Amino acid sequence: MDKLFDLSGRIAIVTGGSRGLGAEFAEGLAEAGASLMLCARRDEWLVPGAESLRARGFTVHAMRCDVSNTSDVQAVVNATLERFGQIDILVNNAGISWGEQPETMTVEKWQKVIDVNLTGAFICAQTVGREMIRRQYGRIINIASIAGLQGNVNGPFYAGYAASKAGLMGLTRELAASWGRHGIRVNAIAPGFFHSRLSESSIAQIEESLNAVTPLGRVGQPGELKGVAVFLASDASSYITGQTIIVDGGGTIATGFA
Repeated sequence: MDKLFDLSGRIAIVTGGSRGLGAEFAEGLAEAGASLMLCARRDEWLVPGAESLRARGFTVHAMRCDVSNTSDVQAVVNATLERFGQIDILVNNAGISWGEQPETMTVEKWQKVIDVNLTGAFICAQTVGREMIRRQYGRIINIASIAGLQGNVNGPFYAGYAASKAGLMGLTRELAASWGRHGIRVNAIAPGFFHSRLSESSIAQIEESLNAVTPLGRVGQPGELKGVAVFLASDASSYITGQTIIVDGGGTIATGFA
């Protein structure tokens, strides 16, 4: 059983891996044995994030990267191949959001969210995917969200974010179908509400109601996403592709009144 979840010798790129949920995904893969290339837009979080993992004895390198920029993404792929010689795992976690009523959201803000969350994920998958096709092996994990599955009547309102995450689940299925014969599995994780910089303002608006209608009665806690990422990256999920695993305490399967 240990071998099924063992990632020793595997090389993983984690976008948006410097903090929040991305840091948790990176930590989980490293704890399972993978070596990491972390990517983020800002050194102020990327450098300490990488140093924190190195302090625990993990092999970690880091590069600044705007995932919506094809040149940045290609540079990360090239550096990873130069450093490690291969790429086995891609975690498409980089993401942004913009909260506003849809009738007043500017097209510029909409486009920025789509460019990072959806187009950026495609650029990363495409660039890494070419190398995975060459090797006939790969594991791609797209980080979606329950926002792509259900809307919020009373807010928070984030049309661009919701659309990008729904699109990411569709992209997951399409890439899985297209690349399965190349030994590449593509799956997604759709977290519910977890405390992070991106979600903190939204949780503050709805946490009491959320706790009342979620079967497990709370938002997600640190460490509760690592296992899913390791599972999808490892041989433990060797016959699973094109799927979205929802990690939300049961929130999307329940109805209730707060």
